Amino acid sequence: MAKYKIKREFFPFSHFTPPISEKFLAMAVPHMKTPKSIFKDKELDVSRHEIQSYDGEKIECFLMSPKSLGDNAPCLIYLHGGGFVLAAAGYHYKNAMCYAQEVGCKVVFVNYRLAPQNPHPVFFEDCYAAMCWAYDHAEALGIDISRIGIGGDSAGSTLAVGVCMMARDRKHSVKFAFQMLPYPFLDMRNNSESCQKFTDTPMWNSTLSSRIAPMTKVDRNHPNYIYYSPVEAENFEGLPPAYIETAEFDCLHDDGILYAEKLREAGVEVTLNETKGTMHGFDIMQKAQTTKTALAARIAFMKKVFKSDN
Repeated sequence: MAKYKIKREFFPFSHFTPPISEKFLAMAVPHMKTPKSIFKDKELDVSRHEIQSYDGEKIECFLMSPKSLGDNAPCLIYLHGGGFVLAAAGYHYKNAMCYAQEVGCKVVFVNYRLAPQNPHPVFFEDCYAAMCWAYDHAEALGIDISRIGIGGDSAGSTLAVGVCMMARDRKHSVKFAFQMLPYPFLDMRNNSESCQKFTDTPMWNSTLSSRIAPMTKVDRNHPNYIYYSPVEAENFEGLPPAYIETAEFDCLHDDGILYAEKLREAGVEVTLNETKGTMHGFDIMQKAQTTKTALAARIAFMKKVFKSDN
């Protein structure tokens, strides 16, 4: 690990790699609970909702809203990372709460079903169903349907981009204000230069990426495969403006760069933030100055877009 010039502010996670395996997941995921602290924030109202997914099963969503926020407010649909196999971690909830407070928006936080118990495309359809729920119940939830953005980190970025493409392809009425994508996973092929280079980086690497596809049971011949690997798509037109953030020592670094290029070629506006001295999932260290700077950039982007859409 020492061969990578990752900033010391990310210790000890700069020396940690999750032991991804089905055995580990079976042991760890049941213990990954929603922190009770999300209901104790004095500045936020947080409500829990059970919504019906595409197959009749129930999934959990949280609606986070600043107490000072009125109705007809902008909304971020937030999809957490975790390789499609891990539940949301504490820092995912903290980031979502930060976005709600600092952007001044409602946040729909989606706890979609996880692989390997729920193979592809269940997690995509869950996230799409959550978007439809927020849109269909916008008036009751106090959401302005003309100001809905979507975002997520890592595999959450895959889901966010996938939902954008699904909404476009299925001709849903939603017009996303933006897609907000920190260190996104967007290329299933796992053969980019950064994938070949970063096989043993902390937090995530291409060795771990290669273990995920068998767990999700994704099939290249499935009609929805392209949402799983969106850089392989042929059509990027009609997608919303994007904030793309990369980590320097991350096997997924080139995913973000390639997606930015393809969006720009399609005439989509892109804000690209290439962070330095960082590894995948670096914002798990919330007190690190680099994390604070990155969060500020994400927030500034969302505020700007929501304001221009008002």
